[in-house]
Amino acid sequence: MQRFRALLGNGLATLREWLRRIPWAAMRDSLRNVPPPQIRARLAGFSLEPLRDRVNALPWAATRDRAYALVRDLPEFAGRQSRYARLMRWHQPTGIWLLLWPTLWGLWIAADGRPDEWVLIVFVTGTIVLRSAGCIINDFADRRIDPLVARTADRPLARGEVTSAEALTLFAALMLVGFGLVLTLNSLTVQLAVIGAVIAVVYPFTKRVIATPQFVLGIAFAWGVPMAFAAELGTVPRLGWLLFLAAVIWGVVYDTQYAMADREDDLKAGVRSTAILFGELDRTLVGGLQLLLFFALLLVGLGAGLGVWYHGGVALAAGLAVYQQYLIRDRDPARCLRAFRNNAWLGGWVFVGLLLDYLFG
Repeated sequence: MQRFRALLGNGLATLREWLRRIPWAAMRDSLRNVPPPQIRARLAGFSLEPLRDRVNALPWAATRDRAYALVRDLPEFAGRQSRYARLMRWHQPTGIWLLLWPTLWGLWIAADGRPDEWVLIVFVTGTIVLRSAGCIINDFADRRIDPLVARTADRPLARGEVTSAEALTLFAALMLVGFGLVLTLNSLTVQLAVIGAVIAVVYPFTKRVIATPQFVLGIAFAWGVPMAFAAELGTVPRLGWLLFLAAVIWGVVYDTQYAMADREDDLKAGVRSTAILFGELDRTLVGGLQLLLFFALLLVGLGAGLGVWYHGGVALAAGLAVYQQYLIRDRDPARCLRAFRNNAWLGGWVFVGLLLDYLFG
């Protein structure tokens, strides 16, 4: 930093000295001697001395000091923004996809493949904003537990890089942004959004109260489905609730896989989860829930009149579910996390099938 300061100071001093040495008077005289007469007439009253005086009068020292301060504070500023980004888990986008896919399923089915453009923008933007807010309130609730779990010990709140007050302020700001977005939609969507916000705030605290917090997370992550139907149709039909049920089951599946990676640490920290509740039957019960998921998705396809493209996407998603069973076969924490992340592709293939069916079906 000292070397940079010296180089910057020398550079500014050299520039100022170079400007002082420019032969302003000689340049003026040479311009005055240039024909034709009209140009000479226009330049007769022109002088470059005022420009030179203005250049010499510039606050070089103050500019240099401000530049020094900017360079000095830049690493701290960048580091703080990085802490906030990590608090919102922007470096781990899997959660955004898991929240977004069911919402897009709902939008496309409710709108018969042609969702309103503004509604689509609100839901995609809102998904990113509210997932970020959900990560913050989750880490706030777990700020004393995360240091005890190896995988979460480096989170900003757990390490003290971000204070609780900063986290709650950012959470409130994001919730206000999300609420502002949803206020542009109809009243039923706004009412459902309020319920969804309450569920999202309550979820992190259920891990100390009930043995199945994954069901609460499943409801929170699936809540975009009834909101999507409400935004497009002004009501939530039975088909919408069936798709919501499928998304809830899917949420329990992937969050149980996630909890399997932390089971030993959660037992020590006193955190409850379906991975602990299921015990040795975890793989079997996850497999059973996966079967229910695909059965529900087939019923959705039947109710929506979807064809071969949709069922092809569901079939590819089912193949990924089989792969996830292979990953969790030994209950290795790293492989369980891979199975969890693989669900972003599973949900994506279902959406691709939906999209292609409405385009070519």
